[in-house]
Formats: sequence, C-alpha cells, structure tokens
Amino acid sequence: MSSSEHENHIGTLSESTLHSQLKEEYARDGDLIEASVGNFVADILRGGHIIEIQIKNLAALQNKLEELAKRYTITIVHPIAKEKWIVRESMDRSEVLSRRKSPKKQNVFNLFEELVHAPLLLGIRGLDLEVVLIQEEEIWVNDTKGSWKRKGWSIVDRQMLDIVERYRFEEKEDLLALIPDGLDMPFTNKQLAKALGIKNRIAQKVTYTLRKMNLIQVSGKKGRAFLHRIAPNR
Repeated sequence: MSSSEHENHIGTLSESTLHSQLKEEYARDGDLIEASVGNFVADILRGGHIIEIQIKNLAALQNKLEELAKRYTITIVHPIAKEKWIVRESMDRSEVLSRRKSPKKQNVFNLFEELVHAPLLLGIRGLDLEVVLIQEEEIWVNDTKGSWKRKGWSIVDRQMLDIVERYRFEEKEDLLALIPDGLDMPFTNKQLAKALGIKNRIAQKVTYTLRKMNLIQVSGKKGRAFLHRIAPNR
C-alpha cells in the first residue's frame, strides 16, 4: 500500500494481530472490509455505518471523523489491556523464550489517557465509542532497537487472548455514568482517585476531559486542590 493510502486510512494501518482479531470480532456477513469511503479507507463498512478499530491515538481521527460523520454513522472500537502477558521470542519469532504476566493492569479509566487529547470526539453527531477490555499478549524481540526501558527489546505485535468487558458510550454524557454515585460533591482529584481505585494522574485526566466536555465544572478550591461538581442540567 502506498504512503498516500496510509495517510488516507481513517485510523492507523498497522495490522497487528490484535487489530486483525478485533476486525474479525466485529465484522458480519455482508460487511465490506478495508472499504473505500470517499477519500478514506474504513476497517468495516456496513451499509451507512463505519466501524473503525483504533488501537491508540484517537486524537488523530478527529478531523477525518467529522468529515465522514456528515454521511455515515460511526463506531470507534478502542481496546485496553486489562491483563497483559509479556512474551519474548527469538528474532525470527520461531521460538518462545519466556512468558510472564505483567504487573500492570488497566481499566476503562485509561480511556482518558486518549480522550484527554480528543475531548471533542464524542461530540461528533452520529459517532459512538466502544471500549473493549481485553487479555492480551505483547510480543517482544531483542533487535536492540527498542526502548532503553526494555533494554533494547522491541514490541513487534499484540495478540488478543480474550474479551473481558465492553463499555459503550453513545454520547459524551454517557461518560458521567463512570462517576460513582456515592462520591461527595464537590470533589477533588484525590477524592475521585480514591473512590475509583485509580492513580491520581488518571483522575486528573478524567476531570480535565470532562471539564472540556462541559460535563463537570470547577466550583472552588480546597487548599490548593480544585473542587469539581457535575455541571448543571447534566
């Protein structure tokens, strides 16, 4: 595929095993796969509906989706690894050298690490977002080109083992369902993090994104911490 075709694909064209598996999971009989839609290419086209698998970088889709939403309804499928196994393989990938479970676990709130850069995405008319929590294997090879944190090992593939949970957000207001009912109003980022069992840095991204969406608002300060509450009429 030419570089221009890469640029015109709605999402990324890195056909990881994970991307292919999710495309198979969501495709139905009669769907068009890698279908041309105007100047772009969609993972799945079902009549007037586009389904796009986006592994990362949701912000890169914003302008393309705004244009396509004038003619199509759109579902973005975004996977998050709830559990992950690191698999080290030989350079030719013919042999598994080791397999260990990563201590890192993610949940639906890691979505905000993407949405913080694309807070207007769910404001696009006719677009919904499905977050898929998965178990996955991350494949490493020692080609000396990888991150120093991985001591030169490169991540060459991601493979889905199972789908654990799905969350569907049809409009931005649906994100408010993630805020626990028992949370005192107003609340700080620290209080939100504790109530949700997430790190404070993720809570900060949650509140920043929801503020940009006009779903919550700042209502004062407690010491040096901002206080947030659900915006009126939400």
